[in-house]
Amino acid sequence: MPSLHPGLALVPLLLIGVASAQAPDRGTSADAPAAAAEAQPDATDGPVRSYEVTFTPTGNGELDSAMEGVSALRRLRESVPTSAEGLVARALQDLGQLRNALRSEGYYGGTPSITLAGEPPDAPNLAARLAARGPDPVPVVVGAQTGPQYRVSTATLRPYVPDTDIAEAGEVAGLGPGDPARAAAVNAAQETLLQRLREAGHPFASVPGRDITVDHDTKTMEIVYRVQPGPRARFAQPVVEGSENVDPVVLRRATGVLTDESYDPRELDRVRRDVLALGVFGTVRARTGERLDPDGRLPVTFLVAERPFRAVGITAGYETRYGPTVRAYWEHRNIFGGAERLRVEGEISRTAQPGVSGTGARLSANLRQPWFAGLNATAVTDVALLRERLLAYDRDAVTAGFSLERRIDPRLTATIGVAGDIGRTTEVDRSISYRLVSLPLGMRYDGTDSLLDPTRGYRASLVVAPTLSFAETTSTFVRVRGTGSAYFDLTGDKGSVLALRAGFGTLAGADALEVPPHLRFYAGGGGSVRGYDFQTIGPRRANNTPRGGLSLAEGSVELRQRISGPYGVAVFLDAGTVGEGAGLDFGALRLGGGVGFRYATPIGPIRADVALPFSKLPGNSGYGLYVGVGQAF
Repeated sequence: MPSLHPGLALVPLLLIGVASAQAPDRGTSADAPAAAAEAQPDATDGPVRSYEVTFTPTGNGELDSAMEGVSALRRLRESVPTSAEGLVARALQDLGQLRNALRSEGYYGGTPSITLAGEPPDAPNLAARLAARGPDPVPVVVGAQTGPQYRVSTATLRPYVPDTDIAEAGEVAGLGPGDPARAAAVNAAQETLLQRLREAGHPFASVPGRDITVDHDTKTMEIVYRVQPGPRARFAQPVVEGSENVDPVVLRRATGVLTDESYDPRELDRVRRDVLALGVFGTVRARTGERLDPDGRLPVTFLVAERPFRAVGITAGYETRYGPTVRAYWEHRNIFGGAERLRVEGEISRTAQPGVSGTGARLSANLRQPWFAGLNATAVTDVALLRERLLAYDRDAVTAGFSLERRIDPRLTATIGVAGDIGRTTEVDRSISYRLVSLPLGMRYDGTDSLLDPTRGYRASLVVAPTLSFAETTSTFVRVRGTGSAYFDLTGDKGSVLALRAGFGTLAGADALEVPPHLRFYAGGGGSVRGYDFQTIGPRRANNTPRGGLSLAEGSVELRQRISGPYGVAVFLDAGTVGEGAGLDFGALRLGGGVGFRYATPIGPIRADVALPFSKLPGNSGYGLYVGVGQAF
């Protein structure tokens, strides 16, 4: 090294270790003595000497947290009793740990301080005086004279091996001149440049060396990252280990999309999640080789653990004026050995709306076949028998459908299919037998963090279904339905969540009477506009029963607030309107609002909402109670 100005000192420390010392659960080498002390009682001689610890605020909250995190005096006070001699030893040990904490936050000129009953821990015969004190706990005060926080002067990259091309590493990100010289920021900048290199195809990118020079005169730090990109690589054909009952051909197809692709950790994780999404494995881990194979490709192994293939379940829900719904299912996740999932489901419901008699029922079977016919797509086959008894109409039908789903990326799925529906509907003024054939096209996006209890992210779906109807007359029309929702974590800890929802629908190409009533649009009830009876918002017949319309617009605003532990509440406002024609009609917009109770469980929150309509409709109950599992949207 060249000689340095007397005011400069080369700091031979790994900032990674210093940064890790900020939290007691990060296991640094400096914490090894403390960890050993936690594993066994203090070995010093003498009677137990109780003490109380007080930390004097430094004015920097992050530094205060770091100092408390590394302090053995605080961490071991209750779990490992000690004598007066042990108390002094802990204080002396803490001085070194506190000095590291100061440096980790950029206070290289700072000085930690500890007093035991008002005396420094290195005072002569201190232990004897502490042992002779009365039974009251020894007051321990921890603080620091921080001095100025050092700043970064420069942060640059250099190749670890001279003349190596490091252009793909870019520039140092997130750390520049004038920034506080905090260990966490230094480490984060290093991880960013390593991630950049790995995403550019270098699996073994590293920073073998880092030169850190602290200038105590100018209170600045100079950082030089020594970068080694390593070779560029492509993926080899992945290997799956741990599967005993799933067809290896399917697994080879699911993982083989990586073969000969440029190394990218994001692609590796995407395929890992795709394998997990097959539904037959409880865990899927990806492991890459430590060196390239003879062909210069990177070996990849997916370590999987099979989950139980069979499952049964039952759910229930309740709405006033719609009534109870009970649903049960049986599922086999590997029915033919190729990760095919068969689900048979039955549902019984009974509406509580006046003038409606009879019980609704549904029996359905759903088969999902991944990598259907060797394609990177999932085939979905549905068959259902339906019996609906509602205020708007009665319906008995058989439906069937076949579609192909393709995941464009981990969040976006496209669907194309064909569906058939044969049945009979009865309204107040007429009954019709119908036959429908449709070609539904769909897109679905889900960027949320949870299926049943999202706290951040967005969801959206759109289905366009050209339909040919054979009823009293033959007609063609297009049914479009779109929904979207957004979730905002207002406090950053999922304690307060703002949820927004919007939806629309339109039927174009036919009059309302040419469209079977179950395809028309209705609003009202849970999942729509709470406070109004099920399907009661929209056009009505002469006897005041719902007739349905050709357009729909809905929206909701909900604030979800955690109160304590698993308990929470929600305040919401819903709105909806159904129009006579295909164009959206906001002239008869209905509003409803209320409050709800939430109780968090491992499978999702239990929800109970009470809502009132802002304008009561004839025949409506005037309030709604909605109980179920999962959020309203």
